[in-house]
Amino acid sequence: MKMNTDSFVSLGHWPSAGSFGVNTDILATNPINLSVVLGVLIFFGNGHFVIHWYIDFDSLLTNNLGPLTWLRPNPFEVQMQQEREKLNLINSTYKILEQLENYKNETIYFEQQRAINQVRQRVFQQALQGALGTLNSSLNNELHLRTISANIGLFGVMKEITD
Repeated sequence: MKMNTDSFVSLGHWPSAGSFGVNTDILATNPINLSVVLGVLIFFGNGHFVIHWYIDFDSLLTNNLGPLTWLRPNPFEVQMQQEREKLNLINSTYKILEQLENYKNETIYFEQQRAINQVRQRVFQQALQGALGTLNSSLNNELHLRTISANIGLFGVMKEITD
């Protein structure tokens, strides 16, 4: 008797030798295993008993699932939920598009202000160069040096204002 028990226990420890093996995991059964078991029972056992057991089980299953039909989703409710989700998606997309439009407008405004400041700086620089050119051609040395120092003072004041 000890030998029979040892051989039964060792079935679960057989290494798989290729694609055929004994499935000892009850939770890992699949339709092929079930069909083989049913076939063996019908062929060797009382087939009439197995077929009636299956029919009884099927009728019990359908009779007991009847009260659970309330768990099935109502098609109207499902459709309404889908419509709500669509509207939520459209609304969130619209909000994102508004934000992107605002970011675009802010970027355009920033770039315009930057371009305006660059143009102002160039115009001011050219005006100063023109004034210096006029002064250089019409001034003597002493007046020329005083004008240059006054312009340097103006540049210092302007730099302090812009900083």
